[in-house]
This record gives sequence, C-alpha cells and structure tokens, in this order.
Amino acid sequence: MTDPQPAAPATSRTHRLDALPVTRRHLRLLTGSGVGWLFDAMDVGLISYVIAQLVVVWKVPAADLSWVASAGFLGMAVGATLGGLLADRVGRRQVFALTLLVYGLATGASALAGSVAVLLVLRFVVGLGLGAELPVASTLVSEFAPPRIRGRAVVVLESFWAVGWILAALVGYLVVPLGDDGWRWALALGAVPALYAVVVRRGLPESVRFLEQRGRHDEAEQVVAAFEGSRAVGHDGRTGAQVRDAAAGDAGVDAVPPDAPADVPTTARARLAALWAPGARRSTAALWVVWFTVNFSYYGAFIWLPSLLHADGHTLVRSFEFTLIITLGQLPGYAAAAFLVETWGRRRTLAAFLVGSAVAAGLFAVASGDGQIIGAGLLLSFFNLGAWGALYAVTPELYPTAVRTTGAGWAAGVGRIASIVAPLAVPPLRDLGGTGLLFGVFAAVFVVAAAGALALPERAGARLD
Repeated sequence: MTDPQPAAPATSRTHRLDALPVTRRHLRLLTGSGVGWLFDAMDVGLISYVIAQLVVVWKVPAADLSWVASAGFLGMAVGATLGGLLADRVGRRQVFALTLLVYGLATGASALAGSVAVLLVLRFVVGLGLGAELPVASTLVSEFAPPRIRGRAVVVLESFWAVGWILAALVGYLVVPLGDDGWRWALALGAVPALYAVVVRRGLPESVRFLEQRGRHDEAEQVVAAFEGSRAVGHDGRTGAQVRDAAAGDAGVDAVPPDAPADVPTTARARLAALWAPGARRSTAALWVVWFTVNFSYYGAFIWLPSLLHADGHTLVRSFEFTLIITLGQLPGYAAAAFLVETWGRRRTLAAFLVGSAVAAGLFAVASGDGQIIGAGLLLSFFNLGAWGALYAVTPELYPTAVRTTGAGWAAGVGRIASIVAPLAVPPLRDLGGTGLLFGVFAAVFVVAAAGALALPERAGARLD
C-alpha cells in the first residue's frame, strides 16, 4: 500500500515564483547568465579589430574580409533558429551550456587559422554557438524574474553585452597592436567560455515553466522551493517562505492557475506554426521587422567602425582608441533603458531609443572633426544599446512557454540575416558615397525599426503563462 500523495499547493509553482521578492538566487542567475553574455559580446566585438589588422598584415582587401564577419553572422542565424527550437525541447540550461562550449572552442581554434578560408569556416561554427545562446539566456532570465521587474532584469542582463564589448575594445587597443600575431592572442582569449560552460551546467537552474510543460513537476518543485528558501534582498525584507505563505492565501484572479496548458505544440513544425497563429502573427511580423532593421544598422556600423576610421585617415591605433571611447556610451544607454522599461513600458522605450539612434547616425554622417565623431559615436552607442536592452526585454514576453525560445530564437535568426548582409553592404556603400551616405542609410533603417516597435503589444508587468 502506497503512502498518500501530499495535497496540491494552494497556488501554482509559477505563481509562487512570480510572487517572490528578489532573492540571492535571482541575482546568481542573472550574474551567471550575464557572464556568458559578456563572453558573447567580447567575441563579436573582437572580430572588428581582427579584420582591421588583417587588412594590413595579410594585405587582404576589406571586401574579402567582410565575409569573415558575415560567416559568423550566418552561423548566428542558424544557431538562433535551431537553438530556440532545441531549448523548447530539451531545456534552456542545457542549450545555454552547450552553446558556450561550442563557440568557446571554435574561437580558440580561430586563433590558429592560417588563411581567410579557414577563418571563415571557424567563424561560422563560432556563430552557431553565439546565435543559439543569446535568446536562450534572455528567456531563462525572463522566466525567473518577478513580473514587476522582469523587463529591468533582462535589460541588466543585456548590459553585460556592453561590458564584453568594452573588454573587446580594451583587448583590441592593448593586445592586437602588439605585433602581427596580436589578433591571434586576442582570439585565444575567447576560449574562456569553454571553461565557463561547466559552471553554467552545474550552477544555473532549469526554467520552472519549461519543467512544468514537460511534466517534470518534482524538479520544478525543487527549484521553486530553493528560490523560496533563498534569503530575500528585496525592498520589502520578506523571506521567500513568507511570500509563499502569503501567496497561498491569495484568493485573487491568479490563484490556482494551471501549471501547464492542455494543448502544447510538441513538434518543431507546430511550434513554428504557433508563431503565426491569428493571435500572434501581428506581433511576430512587427518583431521580425525590428530585429532585422536593428541588426542591420548596429552590426553595419560597429563591426566596421575601426576600419572606417582607419580608412578616413586615422592610424590603426588611433582608430582603436576612438572605438574604445565610443563603446563607453553603451553602459549609460543600458542604465537608462533599464529604468524606462518599467516606467514608460517596453514599446515606448524601444521606439524612443530607436528614434534617438536614427538622430545619432545622422549626426555621425555629417561629423567632421574628432570631437564631432566621438560625440556622435557616443550618442549612437547610448541609444542603440539602450534599444537592444528594450528589444531583448519585450521579445520573450510575446509568446507562451511552449514556444517562448522558439519565438525569441526565430526573431533573432531573422535579425542575423541582416547582420550577414550589413558587413557585406558597408564597403560598396562607402565606395559609393563615403561614410556620410553609409550612416545616412543606417539612420533611415533605424526609423523603420522605430515604426515596427510601435506595432508591438505592451507587456510590462504582465505575468508569463
């Protein structure tokens, strides 16, 4: 005779999770995911310095080396679409750790490349890991963060990108110019994420919502109980257990919601079809427009920035110095977006920062002196990276748990198509009309992105299913 099963909790596990204050486990999850994000940014940022040096050292035309950047973004497009599908099938944490391992090893191997062809292949593999990791990490953080600060938590996660990009700028400025093999030492540093993958696999929790969807209720209960037992660091001073007890007595509309919907798409085709169901197709279309246009202007501008400055007459070291200064504008951009996404909302914040990006790109197009170039570049960093933070905050919120990383991954994958095209488009556009025409095009594309942002629904403060 078996023992009687314990009574079901008065509220669902996801409701208990959403009712928690910010705990040390929330901060650990955010930091652990953010460090992975930092390594991503460092890798992507380093390639701009590698290209700039290889133009000089290998004496390869810039147009040929643009394929090195585009190969990485092609891998990111494939990785984002497949990684999102895989994460909705096997779990967020598993895919996150695997992608860190893949791109860390491939980046280290890139340091040994002896030709453009070998570098192309390895950058594609690097992109597979990078592309899959970003939407998965943002979804994992989004699914754990309390609704009242969910957008802010994702923007803070995104701010690790700025730290990684600044580290890339420091490595580019201090390491790459040391000699003809400086770019190799820079890429060798990119192998660190392979070691960090072990930390991620052992230290980060799996998404409670994913576990519930898969019927792994015991595991979900263990994760929620661990967060409830974690010491609170929120403003109200309550422990997780106190919040759990308060939630159990709540008779509001959110009491006892089902932990898993009855109709869950179980195949890749069904998950993709769900993105274009009648209730989701407008959001998906607008989201894809924003992802495509933001990727085009961001990567077109920042991947080529050191090379563009060098081509306009600055020394290689001087162009690296300017790029480092301009990159510092990213952190205050994220800070402003982190505040505004919970006060203005996701849609207004995203649209406002994209309009600011358009203005900054227009100013860069007409900038002449060093001060004007740096000033316009700082504004572009501020607004563009703030927009990225808001975009990553809203993306996972638009879809239910069963297709959340699929939706985020495919949006990122569509965006990566633009990041493939942009590095290839920069040399001919610059040849046609110089830096002014190039950044004028970027400004126009940012305006289109702002229009797409205004078509997105507002999800600030809403509970995820």
